[in-house]
Amino acid sequence: MHPSLRRAALALAVSIAWPVTVQAADEATVVVTATRQQQRVNELLGDVSVIAREEIEQAGQASVEQLLATRPGIEYAANGGPGTNSSIFIRGANANHTLVLIDGQRVGSASSGSAAFSRIPLSQIDRIEILRGPASSLYGADAVGGVIQVFTRRGEGAPRFNASAGYGTYNTTDTGAGVSGGTDTVSYSLQAGYYETGGFSAIRNPVNSSYNIDRDGYRNTSFSGSIAFRPAQGHEVGLNLLHSSGTNKYDSTPKAGDFSNEQDVSAFSAYSRNRLSKAWTSTLRLGRSTDDSTDRTDGVASSVFHTGQDQATWQNDIKLPVGKALLAAEYLRQQLSSTTAFPVTERSIRSLLAGWNGSFDGHRLQFNLRRDDNSQFGGKTTGFAGYGYQFTPEWRAHVSYGTAFRAPSFNDLYFPDTGFGGGNPNLRPELARNREGGIIWERGDHRFSAIYFNNRVTDLIAGWPPANVSKATLSGTSLGYDGSFSGWIFGISADLQRPRDDITGKRLVRRADEQLKTRVSRMLGNWNVGGEWQLVGERYENAANTQRLGGYGLVNLFADYRLDRDWVLFARGNNIFDKGYELARDYATPGGSLFVGVRYTPK
Repeated sequence: MHPSLRRAALALAVSIAWPVTVQAADEATVVVTATRQQQRVNELLGDVSVIAREEIEQAGQASVEQLLATRPGIEYAANGGPGTNSSIFIRGANANHTLVLIDGQRVGSASSGSAAFSRIPLSQIDRIEILRGPASSLYGADAVGGVIQVFTRRGEGAPRFNASAGYGTYNTTDTGAGVSGGTDTVSYSLQAGYYETGGFSAIRNPVNSSYNIDRDGYRNTSFSGSIAFRPAQGHEVGLNLLHSSGTNKYDSTPKAGDFSNEQDVSAFSAYSRNRLSKAWTSTLRLGRSTDDSTDRTDGVASSVFHTGQDQATWQNDIKLPVGKALLAAEYLRQQLSSTTAFPVTERSIRSLLAGWNGSFDGHRLQFNLRRDDNSQFGGKTTGFAGYGYQFTPEWRAHVSYGTAFRAPSFNDLYFPDTGFGGGNPNLRPELARNREGGIIWERGDHRFSAIYFNNRVTDLIAGWPPANVSKATLSGTSLGYDGSFSGWIFGISADLQRPRDDITGKRLVRRADEQLKTRVSRMLGNWNVGGEWQLVGERYENAANTQRLGGYGLVNLFADYRLDRDWVLFARGNNIFDKGYELARDYATPGGSLFVGVRYTPK
């Protein structure tokens, strides 16, 4: 174990023993992703984190991937700077083992099987909920490592205008504006943003002279909107929309070429939530998401991939004498069009799911069961069972078992043979079985958690042509503490994991065994100052573990100064010691950077 991580684990243990006197939070945070129903975090049997709007504003010029990577159990890799291809790994699982939702709508590429995190702008996000661990029994395919759900901004209260503008290193600008408000009958929000950076060369290897090593910039235009109408108590209809359009430069061959990628991501949904009786609430949601990617060489389109996902969900939440039941039906149609001639370009999934969660006499229980029928490979049933017990007002523990699967992507199944083999239409879904246990201590504002997980993934798709020939074990322990002392707010987490290929015994590509993440902040009059320290262990670029990516540590600082009730000056320094590091072999990462700006947010 890395010496710094040993010290971190000791610090976590010591923190519990410190005498503290703090005020308890007025109300625990409420989330929906962990059970598909509103539930307080301190009642959950899953491992969940929430990133609130306040923390998103403190992220400055950081990307959503960088922000996610500050949370326990999450790593990321990127092929260069902002806008380039990136991957999120939850608990050591593959990048395509993370399901991404925007306001309940599934998003991502049907060809690659992954979501474009680089095209999700922070300016449009109200909060992010992260569920670690398999969740196919709630959401179906691809939720093997976990689920990340993004919620766009909402409106309430008197009509108000908001705006922000900032400038920083690499000629980075970020501006946004919006209007929002609401009454008991109607609420609304409309936001727009523009981001642009001159960037830096994505290619780092100076001896590779075949690539055009120049500044690879990125620009993004985005907007989001929501409206909700409540004609009577217990009844609400509404619309949610997010659209993001981004273009990034990248380095390729020939050296004289000008290469860029244009990618648009959107998610739209309409819903009707109706309380049909005191015990029964019905929610009908219809939505569509798109992922359009076009590569251009010297301005001419060289490849195009368009994904459309149409989704319909009918969910029923039923209060019982003990607990609450969940009954739902879903339909999902995925369509792909491309300059690549895929022999099959559409598939549909029909799903039924049921669940129950409840508590009595200190006992907490959760059960979920889901059946997905896929037009490509047939049916798959997944389940979850969890049990928790509240030993004392401060101590509780839980254990759970859950299964999950990942559906093969269109690339896996149907990519044409270009002389080196093509997709394999006989592929089976990847399967996962996760065992988990945790213990949590809470006192006032203080919370300590220790979570152990063991996720066995079989029928992993590997090689080319692809085949179900691999399996892996993702095991580890996450330790975390959050609390406050004398005005200081602290957070620390240590992830000790073993993401291993069971066939070779080697570590999975680009995943570390050890991570340490800390954050601290404090209000000092009109100032809010803070910082973050992230330590990541060594990783490997290849499956044979012969190409080592060294471990690294990053320090970020931020400061806000409130000019008056509505105006705030802010500044953020990322990688303030200008640490050189690699997330992917031969690809560059940002050096030390500074971003400053002003924000107008009426209270």
